[in-house]
Order: sequence, then structure tokens, then C-alpha cells
Amino acid sequence: MVVPMRSRGFFACCRALALGAAVMLAVFGGLRRPAGAAVVPVLDVEGPIGPVTAEYVADALGTFGPGDAPVVVLRVDTPGGLDASMRRIVRSIQTARVPVVAWVGPPGARAASAGLFVVAAAHVAAMAPATNLGAAHPVPLGGGADETVARKAAQDAAAYLRALARKRGRDPAWFERAVLESDSLAASEAVGRGVVDLMASDLGELLRQLDGRRLQFGSAEVVLETRHATARPVPLSLRQRVLKALSDPNVAYLLLMLGFYGLFFEFANPGAIFPGVVGGLCLVLAFVGLQSLPFNYAGILLILLGLVLLLLEVKITSYGLLTVGGVVALTLGSLLLFRTAEAYHRLSWVVLVPAVGATVAFCLFAVGKGLAAQRVPKKGGGEGLVGERGAVQEPVGPDRPGRVFVHGESWIARADEELPPGATVRVVAVRGLELHVEAAHRQRP
Repeated sequence: MVVPMRSRGFFACCRALALGAAVMLAVFGGLRRPAGAAVVPVLDVEGPIGPVTAEYVADALGTFGPGDAPVVVLRVDTPGGLDASMRRIVRSIQTARVPVVAWVGPPGARAASAGLFVVAAAHVAAMAPATNLGAAHPVPLGGGADETVARKAAQDAAAYLRALARKRGRDPAWFERAVLESDSLAASEAVGRGVVDLMASDLGELLRQLDGRRLQFGSAEVVLETRHATARPVPLSLRQRVLKALSDPNVAYLLLMLGFYGLFFEFANPGAIFPGVVGGLCLVLAFVGLQSLPFNYAGILLILLGLVLLLLEVKITSYGLLTVGGVVALTLGSLLLFRTAEAYHRLSWVVLVPAVGATVAFCLFAVGKGLAAQRVPKKGGGEGLVGERGAVQEPVGPDRPGRVFVHGESWIARADEELPPGATVRVVAVRGLELHVEAAHRQRP
């Protein structure tokens, strides 16, 4: 194939422009990010601290070694959480193979309760403007405990925080007050009192301030090199995202209710299959979520009792007593389902009220339909003939039986008056195989 000279010149210009663009991108890209620039993993400790968060942090910290990243940043924004999960995160920080930086951010975030322990354990603690930390007094599950037990828990938490603060060279006296007196500090106050090491408004500024910082890591002193490093978020795995969603108290509660409904409909209609499969799956997922929450077995039993009482109202005439008992048991069970005084592990009223209301409404609907079905005239057997109309075939009177044609059949019948053949009659009663009839035009009292 022969290409004209003008075409070849055009293609050559295009190649030259593309080569020039590639060179410029390489040059400016190198200016923005030097070859071999480090990557800093960023882990989000967000929301209530529970088993899923602890597993996420422990697994991530366990994968990074000295050659993988200069530091690992924990971006903290939490109202607190479970003590066991918090201690697992602290142990993971203390055994990490790279320095760990806890940054309370972005602006507006907080590190309260269990979050304060995470910040205290980090090799470097930082906060963004308009953030706060503190209020770490332990709250017993269920919201109440013996005074001696509560005092022992508070002293244990205070000693734990003092040890972490001394190890990182921070003010142990304030950390003790954060537990015993629920003291809190804003970012500027925390930096001024030596509770945290620095203040940074975003991750870029944090990495610039960390660059060149000397800190004791294990038995050696290390110098951080983070000026040209780039932050890279480490997302939760698919399994952890699913478990975190199931660990929401409202999601677990709704799955529990749906599971009970599904099994009930399956038992009420054997062979339907679909309700039983869906109910079983919902119950399994509900218990998967409940295992990471401080739930109460008594709450589950009360919910189950409430559902049973409401459903028995359909079968037993209790004049509303079973309904009242079911509503009380269902509401108390929902309120007692989670044994904690912390708001982030409570059941939301936005979920509780519609769930209980929908259950009560369904049961009242079922009761109404059951009562309406009892008022429907029976269509079969002897009682089903009462009220039916027919025609006299043979004379019918009080002294001798005759025959009437009712409901497609010929019956022996008696009447309180003489009724000639062809007269229209109405069945009043059934006595064995004999009908008692009356003239259809007679008005009944």
C-alpha cells in the first residue's frame, strides 16, 4: 500500500505530539510524586467500636511491615464501643511492625470513651480542628451495676490509660481524669496540655508535619519520612462490610422480627416453603448480627412471647387480654433486647414503634377476619340448610309430614300450619333427617 507524502507527514506530526505529551506527563508527574514515593495506609475507625472494627484494624496492621509503609494512620471518629474490642485494637497497635498514627478527624469528629484508648495507644496522636476527645468513664452493660463493681471497672480503665499515656510520653493525670471524671478536651486544648502531639486539618497536612519526626519505636529510634507519601484508604473486606451492616441494632432487630414472621407463616401453612426459607435465613442473619452486640436473651424471649400471645388472640376469645399482654411483652422485649446504656447500641424508636405497630395491626386484622368468618352463614351440613328456601311437593302440616324440595334435594318436612303443594317455604330448623319449615312470606320476629 502506498501512502501519499502529505498523509505520512500528518502521521509523523501526530506521533511527535503524542511523544511530547507523554514526556510532559512523565516530567510533571515526577515533580508531583517522586519515583518510589511511599504510600501511607489509612484505616477508618468510624462509628461504634465492635468486633468487626477490631478485626478490621488487627488484620490490616498485621499485614504491613517496615518496608511496606512508613506509618499507618488510624482516622478516628467514634463515640466509643465495647471494652473487649477496644483492647484488641490497642494490642494490635502495640504489636504493629510500623508506627501507628491516630488522627481524630476530619473536623467535627470525636474520640470518646473507647476511642480515647485508641488515641492514647498510638505512637503519634493528632487531632483536626473542631474535634474533641475524652469522656472515657466505663458504662456497664445494662446501664446499672453494683457500686463496687462500677468503681473497680473505673479504676481498671484509669490504670490502663495511665500506662498507655506514660508509654507514649503524654500527660497521665489528664487521662485518669478522663475516666474518673469524664473530662473532655477540644483539639487546641489537647495539644496545649500535651495530651496529643500535633494538630492537622487534613491528611496531607498531617503527613507533612510527621515528616522528619523522631519517635521511639520498639528498641530503636526512627525518623519518619512522609513528605512525599500519599494516603491510601484501606477499605473493609466484603465479609466485614456485611458483618458491620448486620451489627446495626436496628437491622438485627428487623431481621429477628422477619424471621419470627416467616416461621409462623410456614407453620400456619405447611408446605408453603418460601416463608420458612426466608424466615430461617433472617433468623440466622439476625443471630450473626446479635453475636457482636450486647444483646439480652430475656429480650428475645419476651419478643417471642409477645408474638405468641398476639397470634393466640386469633384462636382464643380473650376479649382483648391476649392482645394487651402481647403488646406489653413485645414492647418490653424490644426495649430490653440490648443490654447497654450507650445510645449507639440502643434500638431506635423510629424502628421500634413501626415494627410493634405493624405487628399489632396485623394481629387485629387477623382477629377481625376470624370474627367475620364466624358470622358468615354455614353452607354445608344440616345447619347450612337453615334459612334456605324451597317448594312444597306434598302437603305439609303439623300432624303429618310431607315433602319439600330444598337445595336440590327432596326432604321430609313438617310445618306449624297446612301448606299446599307449590307453596314457597323457608327452612327454620333441621331435626335429624326432617326439616321444620314455614311459609316464606311470614315475617320472622
